[in-house]
Amino acid sequence: MHEPTSALPNKRQVAASFSRAAPTYDSVAGLQRDVGDHLLALLEGIEPPGQWLDLGSGTGHFSRALAQHWPAARGVAVDIAEGMLRYARSQGGAAWHVAGDAEHLPLKAGSVDLMFSSLALQWCDDFAQVLAEASRVLTTGGRFAFASLCTGTLGELRQSWEAADGQVHVNRFRRFEDYQQACANSGLQVQTLVCRPRVLHYPDVRSLTHELKALGAHNLNPGRPGGLTGRARLTAMMAAYETFRQPTGLPATYQVVYGVLNKQ
Repeated sequence: MHEPTSALPNKRQVAASFSRAAPTYDSVAGLQRDVGDHLLALLEGIEPPGQWLDLGSGTGHFSRALAQHWPAARGVAVDIAEGMLRYARSQGGAAWHVAGDAEHLPLKAGSVDLMFSSLALQWCDDFAQVLAEASRVLTTGGRFAFASLCTGTLGELRQSWEAADGQVHVNRFRRFEDYQQACANSGLQVQTLVCRPRVLHYPDVRSLTHELKALGAHNLNPGRPGGLTGRARLTAMMAAYETFRQPTGLPATYQVVYGVLNKQ
């Protein structure tokens, strides 16, 4: 089971939002780099792939890291956001950059030894279809390593907005149990599947919301309020968020799912 389509962002809006964010993304993507680095570390010691795929490759940061890690391998970088692909191409690297959707990959069956996807699949409505595509394009013995987000992510911000006006202001994500069920039903062997909370701290709410906008990850939900948010509601949200303040600042919790699946 997964959240109904109506509860998740529209892919076209997601692609447009991340395309606009391409020039600013890397400047504020500390969490994204740390999560991807941890995911890459989970692959230490594996047999070098002949061809890898960076799925949801964004600015190409991890495409370049994969190319450096396995210099003899061929690389393919796939992203739904054309603006991200243009930016990644401008940064160089050995990968072949392709526009594509994780649920309908533009790749041949059995063509990839390693699929790597860091903090992209939370935007896909049908995670079971993502896994089916992974199973299709992977070679026998291939691996699918992913990091994604689940419910509880940005819970402090969600609760603060609920206290202010009760409307949808924070992106929704599927439950960890939904990841577990989809992986168990995928036909792939689950090597690793865990959820690890990561808490960042900010001096004020605006620092957090400005970062989300620079990442392209601000509110993309159906049902989000149209137009500008009123000053009174914004003030109420900020006051509610202050109740979470810690000595190190205002916390923003990310519930990060790490998975490594093998095709037998």
